[in-house]
Amino acid sequence: MIKRIALAASVAAAALSATPAAARPMTATDMQSMRRLGAPSVSPDGRYAVFTLSTTDLAANKRNNIVHILDLKAKGAAPQPLAGVTTGAHDAVFGTDGAIWYLAPVSGQDQLFRMAVGGQPAQLSNLKGDVSGFKVSNDGSRLIVWADRDLKCADFACENVKKVDQGGSTREYDQLFIRHWDTWAEPGVRSRIFSFPIANGQVTGAGVPVTGTLVGDTPSKPFGGGEEVDISADGKTVYFALREAGRIEALSTNLDIFAAAADGSVAPANLTADNGGTDNLPTLSPDGRSLAYFSMARAGYEADRQVLKVRDLATGQVRALTQNWDRSVGSIAWSKDGKSILVTAEDTLEQPVWRVDAATGKVTRLTGDGHAGNVVPLAGGGALYTSNSIMAPDDLYRVDAKGKVARLTDVNHDRLAELDPVTFKKFSFTGANNDTVWGFTLKPTAAAGKLPIAFVVHGGPQGSFSNSWSYRWNPRAFAGPGYGVVSIDFHGSTGYGQAFTDAIRNNWGGWPLEDLQKGLAFATANDPQLDADNACALGASYGGYMINWIAGQWPDRFKCLVQHDGVFDARAMAYETEELWFDEWEHGGKAYYEDPAAFERWNPVNHVAQWKTPMLVITGKKDYRIPYTQGIASFTALQRKGIPSKLLVNPDENHWVLKPKNSIRWYYEVLGWLGTYLGK
Repeated sequence: MIKRIALAASVAAAALSATPAAARPMTATDMQSMRRLGAPSVSPDGRYAVFTLSTTDLAANKRNNIVHILDLKAKGAAPQPLAGVTTGAHDAVFGTDGAIWYLAPVSGQDQLFRMAVGGQPAQLSNLKGDVSGFKVSNDGSRLIVWADRDLKCADFACENVKKVDQGGSTREYDQLFIRHWDTWAEPGVRSRIFSFPIANGQVTGAGVPVTGTLVGDTPSKPFGGGEEVDISADGKTVYFALREAGRIEALSTNLDIFAAAADGSVAPANLTADNGGTDNLPTLSPDGRSLAYFSMARAGYEADRQVLKVRDLATGQVRALTQNWDRSVGSIAWSKDGKSILVTAEDTLEQPVWRVDAATGKVTRLTGDGHAGNVVPLAGGGALYTSNSIMAPDDLYRVDAKGKVARLTDVNHDRLAELDPVTFKKFSFTGANNDTVWGFTLKPTAAAGKLPIAFVVHGGPQGSFSNSWSYRWNPRAFAGPGYGVVSIDFHGSTGYGQAFTDAIRNNWGGWPLEDLQKGLAFATANDPQLDADNACALGASYGGYMINWIAGQWPDRFKCLVQHDGVFDARAMAYETEELWFDEWEHGGKAYYEDPAAFERWNPVNHVAQWKTPMLVITGKKDYRIPYTQGIASFTALQRKGIPSKLLVNPDENHWVLKPKNSIRWYYEVLGWLGTYLGK
């Protein structure tokens, strides 16, 4: 039974008031042309913030990052390029000395620089080889860097390892991973941490391996970064997350947190050996006595609840601060006084900033709607953070200790002012299992008459399109040409408690499909502007799987389908994907050969006989998560049956479409496909 519709309309008033009479629909080119604001770092006195602002060079098919500085104390100040810093500089952060530390290329090789605000940069290093990231201890005595290096490398330069030419281009493997996300594994090479003393303003030494004899990647691959590494204020101890490799790596989510001597004199110690699930984001308290991190309880499950824990480094005692809070902690930052921890966590289509009391675990929400991230605590209990929404990309905001929010930047004001406004509304209904399920609609505000529907299905499956900005699947880009966008957070989605997220296991084609069916019916029944009889469904990853499933289970509902990187044959997927833990957990925890029925129950390939809806299929040749052969197979089925279909292959893209020109072409093809069948 339908329960209610939430009138939580999040129409951006600023965007509406700034929209000129000659506004126009947003295009994919507009989306790719937006300035992108990176993670901020704040000076110790709270006066300045530094971050990157990137712009798109369409001709070169790339983005250019420029380090900017913002005076946080000057009213109405705008970000300015940081004088003296070359193009290509990255990872700019303030040190406790008030200077800015960053990496920048010198003759094609990244080196470490330091500069005082208003001063001139000084090169501190003479590194050899690629550098993925760095951190400097608070006392300025030690630099740590992480980079891909052979496990046999005795130092950062790796001059002791001589490459032997075996002839030909053959790769040889005797264990998984053989490839991961979008890269073929190079046997013996891992992301490793190296440590250098800093003396007299210069990085010295050859770089000592911190990870000892551990075999694994730190930060983790493919998405880990500096948030997975921390260093003590005195530069003596490094904390990092690592999943020990070996023959179980492709089956294991068991990242552990290690403590290691920065000078390599003591082997790393595993601080979380008693937990078989993921432990990550090691973050030292301001006094250096405690280590905060998140922990998942269940081994093999990458979407388990991320509970905030704190370890007393002297006694080893661990306290679970958010065990009774049914949300997953996504980021961790200690307040300046060490009395609380600021985190982000999804909640009903939003991702706010929350304060967790370090003594009691009490949770307080600090921000409202939007997708917050990159939280930097400030003196007095407030924080600087970035936030975006369906309406606009990231800008910089400040929240005080009482939750009062102030916007500090408006980096895309001119671009957004040119675009037609859109209206965003959340709604809820009774879905499968009589549970409350949420969704949203997004429509051109000024549109008159019936709107064809773009029914978008999110991936994950443990995810959400949410009230956030995306440079890949952007609801506003779909609404621009005049479509009513409808999205449903089906069972399996995040931000509604762990039981709701868990409900998709062994249930891929069950409750989620029921939620989608009931959600679309609810949206069209309660918004007469949405043309219920004129709809296409679109999805990627798990959403692409669902499009293949809809093709066989709901074949008469939609005029067209768009399937991007979706599972077509569960049996082939079980043997071709790289992170086996994901596929096996989702289907009950066993390998395909141990329990084929669990995989076949929701296998789209078994229902191709019912397919009849025209489908656009898209895949990336560098997609090793759901290999491109799955897309070819679904296209072959469509062609063999004589169903109108088209296949797009991106040779240089992975599971996502990231290059600006490829993204623009993607929207051109997808919106053209919708237009053919919806008459728009």
